[in-house]
Amino acid sequence: MSQVFPADYPPPFQSSDYVALPQAGEDERIEVGVLIVGGGPAGLACAVRLGQLLAQNEGLLESLGEVPIAVAEKGKAYGSHLLSGACMKPEPIRDLFPDTPDEEIPHYTEVTGEAVYFMTRGGKFRIPAPPQMKNHRNWVVSISQLGRWMSEQAEELGAFLLPETDVQKVLIDDGAVLGVVTGDKGRGREGEELATFEPGVEVHAKVTVLAEGTQGHLAGVVRNYYDLDRDSTQIWELGVKEVWEVEKPLDRVVHTLGWPLRLGKKYREYGGSWLYPMGEDKVSLGFVVGLDFADATTSPHDLLQDFKTHPFIRSILGDGKRLAWGAKTIPGGGLWGLPSRLHVPGAVLTGDSAGFVDMAALKGVNYAIRSGTLAADAIVEALEAGTADQPAGLWGYDKRIRDSEIWKDLWKVRNIRPAFQKSFVYGGMVHTMATASAGRLPKRVKFKADAAEPVFVGSRKYQKPDGEYTFDKLGSVFASGNQTRDDQPSHIRIQRHVPREIAVAWESMCPAKVYEIADDQPTNGTVTVQVNAPNCVQCGAITAKGGQLTPPEGGSGPEYTLT
Repeated sequence: MSQVFPADYPPPFQSSDYVALPQAGEDERIEVGVLIVGGGPAGLACAVRLGQLLAQNEGLLESLGEVPIAVAEKGKAYGSHLLSGACMKPEPIRDLFPDTPDEEIPHYTEVTGEAVYFMTRGGKFRIPAPPQMKNHRNWVVSISQLGRWMSEQAEELGAFLLPETDVQKVLIDDGAVLGVVTGDKGRGREGEELATFEPGVEVHAKVTVLAEGTQGHLAGVVRNYYDLDRDSTQIWELGVKEVWEVEKPLDRVVHTLGWPLRLGKKYREYGGSWLYPMGEDKVSLGFVVGLDFADATTSPHDLLQDFKTHPFIRSILGDGKRLAWGAKTIPGGGLWGLPSRLHVPGAVLTGDSAGFVDMAALKGVNYAIRSGTLAADAIVEALEAGTADQPAGLWGYDKRIRDSEIWKDLWKVRNIRPAFQKSFVYGGMVHTMATASAGRLPKRVKFKADAAEPVFVGSRKYQKPDGEYTFDKLGSVFASGNQTRDDQPSHIRIQRHVPREIAVAWESMCPAKVYEIADDQPTNGTVTVQVNAPNCVQCGAITAKGGQLTPPEGGSGPEYTLT
């Protein structure tokens, strides 16, 4: 039987269609000094640091015009699209706000206890925490709450906040990024102009900061245009998360591996869970699954629901109540997934848009904040020198990243996640070798992108949700606060007629029930995929497994508050 690869069925998407020449006249465009695309930790850290630096440099501040810093965020509000574990190393945010006491920076607790368990179907046994996963004195935070707070600090420092602003195209002329084109509002399902129609606008900037987070649309366009991924391979994980109100406080950070994942080489299943205390009465619970899985029936959402039925997890959640749900991809390629350069003339890549995540430690928020801060330092340096639009004008950003803990940490663990693609046993061996040698061995483990791995239709079954303790996908989408307008154009690009193996993979993988195979389709061969785009919570998984997610109308999508 021939193997089926999602990469053989690429989406009807041309990156070049999202690159444009500037056309608007001075009266038709918006001029800003530094434009930050994305209101997450990286983008907001950049805005805050820029505000701090410009307050000390009146000449540069004046040269950037009436809007020296602007932050475009596609969510309805800052924090609406932010989702993460998150157990965060606090040093980068402390460095960003040196005069702010810890208690004024939103976080739930400082970690004082932790445990790692290997799970079996009905039991567990504790294992030593790998060095990378030690979390003593780290902070448990709601990344959406932290994002809202950081947006307030950025605004106080002079940043102009632009919520509900989706960015569709990048402006490039003579090799340099000159800004972006925002999306239209008020179009119908077929692209027709409705009574509420508002056209997008060109936003011109001296420097554009790409801080869109995981699977960033514009970051992907820029990386393709400048051929920045010629030496890199990115793989992705999908994290599905819930926040529970509980009667008994959780007194430690918990991570697990093993059940309900299958560890056989045949299935290529990688991942695990977290449970973090959010104060005395809430628990953050999530399950992460690698999107290079082989069995098309693998469903991260349903794996989380099954995981909750384990006696150990039931003992933590008890008779509690689910308060929130969300899903988001995580870049897992580490050092091997980074672009060849982190800057191009007129623009830089930060946070998850660059790929700054350490999967061995399950850490990314602290790197996002640090990269945004370092980007601001490099941007001010380049603006003062007048070289920001030159080929190497923003090289100072690359140098700062390479001199920081970001590069050093990712170098040490660069082969650990790729090794697990081959098998759980091989991954464990490389983990031990890399940890013992501080990353010097092995030199490089080769691996493939998620869509380049074959898929087959297995027979995995999941427990039926009861609607109180375990939930179906549509109930979870409702819990995300999703506010996508039903009649807007679809922002999802896939081939609609694909082998059943790929269709099942999309249908199972998606945590929001966006993709469905109609009942009248054949049991083998090519089938037609239906797309329920308004369900989408913009997790980005489809881009990893053979499709392409583009930004929907600004203000669409989930409205996270506790995640």
